[in-house]
Amino acid sequence: MDHGGRRGRLSGIGRARAGRAARWPCRARCLVVAVVPLAIVGCGAIWGGGPPIYEVQAATIAGLGKVIVDGQGFTLYIHAPDRQGASMCYKRCVNGWPPLVLPRGVTRPTAGPGIRAALLGTIRRSDGALQVTYNKWPLYLWRGDTAPGWATGQAYDLGVGLWYTLSVTGAVDKGTVAEAGR
Repeated sequence: MDHGGRRGRLSGIGRARAGRAARWPCRARCLVVAVVPLAIVGCGAIWGGGPPIYEVQAATIAGLGKVIVDGQGFTLYIHAPDRQGASMCYKRCVNGWPPLVLPRGVTRPTAGPGIRAALLGTIRRSDGALQVTYNKWPLYLWRGDTAPGWATGQAYDLGVGLWYTLSVTGAVDKGTVAEAGR
């Protein structure tokens, strides 16, 4: 095969010559390619990433009215067996209903549009994570909600207690599944 007189040469990339280190002419380009994505990821909302997931917002959901959602628009739920100020959802329960927790270094949730900041708070879970609360109810997401604005977990029971949405006033909405448009 004709390589234009450069048989076996790979433009200096990855080949070591006797007694010399390999040449990497793309070193500067490789560095730029590696650093730019990190810079974009670190910019978050600057690049259109939107509010953080732990920002609690108000949203209107068909059949339920104004309820609380996370920063991405996913419906937030309470677990009926929980007490205000304490979570009862651990082990297998969190597989389907992950708690809304704050990332390390963040100590307070953010009140988004339509939310009463005085009703926002946190509780410490047994693993040390801070779980977001609203009107002292620990908040959870439902893995069955695969798009913002869905409320397929409303009045749902998997044998560990019922799940409900919260209105922006902090009241538990015990509307039925049919009323929630599921």
